[in-house]
Amino acid sequence: MISGKNIHKAYGAVQVLKGVDIDITKGEVVSIVGPSGSGKSTLLHILGTLDKPDTGSVIMNNIPASALSGKQLAAFRNKNIGFVFQFHHLLPEFSALENVCIPAWLSGRRKKEVAGEARELLAILGVDHRLENKPNELSGGEQQRVAVARALINQPEIIFADEPTGNLDTSNARELHRLFFDLRDRFQQTFLIVTHNEELATLSDRTLHMKDGLIV
Repeated sequence: MISGKNIHKAYGAVQVLKGVDIDITKGEVVSIVGPSGSGKSTLLHILGTLDKPDTGSVIMNNIPASALSGKQLAAFRNKNIGFVFQFHHLLPEFSALENVCIPAWLSGRRKKEVAGEARELLAILGVDHRLENKPNELSGGEQQRVAVARALINQPEIIFADEPTGNLDTSNARELHRLFFDLRDRFQQTFLIVTHNEELATLSDRTLHMKDGLIV
């Protein structure tokens, strides 16, 4: 489903990735673990097309990312990829429902249809009682669930999650762990997760360990 070959990335004189090879199969939940500075988040951002490698290739569903122009890449990302970050990045002036709808509205889908799907997702995630609340009226766990619903609204092929439980307490983190696997089973989506959380990594189908810019 996604393949990265010989990925190198440097920022100035610092070599962050030193020739990473990675393959992810459809429907897998894969975790990447490793010490800070090992290149985990950089690799996730490159695989998610948010950044470009200096050398190497990223292919998703047989489409090379390098073959897509700026607008094509943005459209491809919006349709095929969902993102969940440590910081939820919800827009404070919009309600929970509107935050979930925005990616689908940006892709040109009908507002009424999108709102219906967003309500269903928020119900699945257990926050349908918070539809009209703004982010500052939600708990940390509720904000992250809204962010997950937003990542799912365009029915992406793969979800990239960068430290998704980093700002959650133990109880909410465990709930989010279970949620990822429930979503995989329900929607057959693929998850690639960067995490320091050993419990989440242990639950994954595969755990990849990174050190000094390489998968070891």
